[in-house]
Amino acid sequence: MIRQLVPIAALLFGSGLLLFAGGIHGLILPVRGTIEGFSASSLGLLGTGWAIGYVLGCVFVPRLVGAVGHIRTFGVMCAIAAVSMLLQALIVESWAWIPIRAASGFCFAGAAMIVESWLNERAEPSTRGTIFGVYTMVNLAAMTAGQMVISLGDTTGFLFFAVGAIVYCLALVPTALSTSASPSPLTSVKLNLPVLWRNSPVAVAAVFLVGVSNAAFGTLAAVYAGGVGLALTSITLFASLPILAGALAQVPVGYLSDRVDRRIVLLAVAALALATDIAFVVLAPESRIANLLLVGAFGAAIFAMYPIIVAHANDHAPPGTSIQVSGGLLMVFGIGSIVGPLVAGVLMSEVGPRGLFLTTIAAHVVMIVFTLWRMTQRSAVAESDKGSFQIGVPARVATPETATLASGEEEAMPLEPGVPVRPETTDKK
Repeated sequence: MIRQLVPIAALLFGSGLLLFAGGIHGLILPVRGTIEGFSASSLGLLGTGWAIGYVLGCVFVPRLVGAVGHIRTFGVMCAIAAVSMLLQALIVESWAWIPIRAASGFCFAGAAMIVESWLNERAEPSTRGTIFGVYTMVNLAAMTAGQMVISLGDTTGFLFFAVGAIVYCLALVPTALSTSASPSPLTSVKLNLPVLWRNSPVAVAAVFLVGVSNAAFGTLAAVYAGGVGLALTSITLFASLPILAGALAQVPVGYLSDRVDRRIVLLAVAALALATDIAFVVLAPESRIANLLLVGAFGAAIFAMYPIIVAHANDHAPPGTSIQVSGGLLMVFGIGSIVGPLVAGVLMSEVGPRGLFLTTIAAHVVMIVFTLWRMTQRSAVAESDKGSFQIGVPARVATPETATLASGEEEAMPLEPGVPVRPETTDKK
């Protein structure tokens, strides 16, 4: 394994730095915003701004790379991300933070896509699975470390904004010093919603709702934790523990989904998420242990959903279209990520911290009801036609290049309106 990883060690290090800075950036804003007295609705708009920027980055950065190249674009992305973080330290106003956060989301998406394209170019078919697995672990560890480091210093000043900006700048060093040729053009994605819907209505509806719930939680978890009286160390654990729990949960969830109807597994995971939603609203726990136990179970559920949905959609897709399907679902997830923080922020402003989990309750109830209905309309995929479940990075930091790296497809067939779904998965009616 070491021999396989040595040629890409610099890229993995650069990706780790990028996610470390992103972890700091994503958590310091709601923590500092709460200290400054920003409303929950304005803090929710930070998540909406990030999602808008991230989706636009996935769409437009491939064109920028085509015009000026990978290394120059990556340098610009890291530089603007660092500047955006410093600007937010200098202009501590909610109206300014929202568009700046959108700019940082655009840059983060672009930088991540470029790193992944380099890894994709370096990966041989025999090593692709290993590289993607290590890349996923590096990203999860770096993002969690970035969030946890906030508990080590003063969140009322300039410190963590400066540290995050420094690390964003350091992330460009490995690619800037790379002597290898630039990789192939980035994967571009065009959202074709009618085709995605015809391929798998469950996947489209569920991934939108996962975007709503996960983005609401990812943006406002720290606000909730602070609102119920948790200390700073517990707030960082409340935000980071769910990501690790979700990563661990993907192993048993993936094992089950490869052996039974993935929709049943999705329903079970959604039911667990709904149970923890209700527990947060009804029990309103105040103790550190109770909150961390509940949020661990919550994270195990919500962060395991996205890979199930992608695998289910690919089970129904025509051969050779997994990149288009995964990329399209990522765009739908991004649309949900725009809606979720906005709705949750407004509810939290009106009813207090529990507004966050009222939002996730609504998303998970609709997901369960719609999936149950669709199970009466379409039969399960035959076992022989199922693909394999793939453990993935959290959807909020996934890009179209992530799907390319994970799938191993170098060229994909176009997913166009005339392509039929597989015969064994056609509707009963």
